Amino acid sequence: MNMNRRFLISLLLMLSVVLCSAQTVRNANNSVIAKIDTDGTVRNSNNSVIARINSNGDIRDSNNHLLGKIGSNGDIRDSNNSYMGKVEGNGTVRNRNNSTLGKVESDGTVRDSNNHVLGSARGVPIRYAAVYFFFQLF
Repeated sequence: MNMNRRFLISLLLMLSVVLCSAQTVRNANNSVIAKIDTDGTVRNSNNSVIARINSNGDIRDSNNHLLGKIGSNGDIRDSNNSYMGKVEGNGTVRNRNNSTLGKVESDGTVRDSNNHVLGSARGVPIRYAAVYFFFQLF
């Protein structure tokens, strides 16, 4: 019985790793619009790679062209290094004029500045979700 229990636990752990390897981005109608793999690969709803977010914050398209950058401080910059806005530690997203665009809540719900739900990005880092929904760098 002990051997069967260990096998079952191992199987469940392996399945959880496989199932958690990509996190989904959904629109307000709960339709999957993108997936972000744990390595930063961004895929559209057809599973085609549309961008990659590298460990240094660079956002590159599928041809490796620089689209923008996410700074460690939450600053978002375009490919010309122009400041586009910021993602604050609490998930609030601001544009270059410091106006609030919206918020990515801790549960992954994404809201605009009028508190309307734009979608969700459960399990996706807040900064990645903000770039996807508010800055359209992909």
